[in-house]
Amino acid sequence: MKCLDIPQHEDERYKVMKGREVHEEKSKINKEYLRKKLGCVAKEISVYLTSSMLHLRGEVDEVLSFEDGTLAPLDYKFAEYKDWVFQTHRYQSALYALLIMENYTKPVSRGYVCYVRSNNFIKEIPFCSADFEKAKILVKEILKIISRGYFPKKASSSAHCIGCCYKNICV
Repeated sequence: MKCLDIPQHEDERYKVMKGREVHEEKSKINKEYLRKKLGCVAKEISVYLTSSMLHLRGEVDEVLSFEDGTLAPLDYKFAEYKDWVFQTHRYQSALYALLIMENYTKPVSRGYVCYVRSNNFIKEIPFCSADFEKAKILVKEILKIISRGYFPKKASSSAHCIGCCYKNICV
């Protein structure tokens, strides 16, 4: 999209549009509800964060606060939980954690993903320093692709291509 100016047409994709509806709905209902089972003592909804140092920006669905002073991102996914966390979900959560740490100057040791199509099942993602390092490496790789204008490597498995809007033109 950035290199060849080929739009993703996200507004034509069912899962993207349904996911946006879910985000909109979740941001309006139960605004005061705290996830006490997780130990949450406060939350902020739809928090837009940026970092020029990390070359990142994004909107975290919820920033959860805990009694021990730590924070955590919570992200809603219009997806089913399949007994594992997808790498894309793990690294998106880690990137949100990096944004939270920089903007709030508080520690983040875990993130959460709420799988809407699995009855709102919430999966905790514990973070280690390797997760944050890998997330930063991914950002550097993306910036390199954008600055040099080349195609990234094709996915290792065609199963990764199912939801990709560029699968028909991928080399």
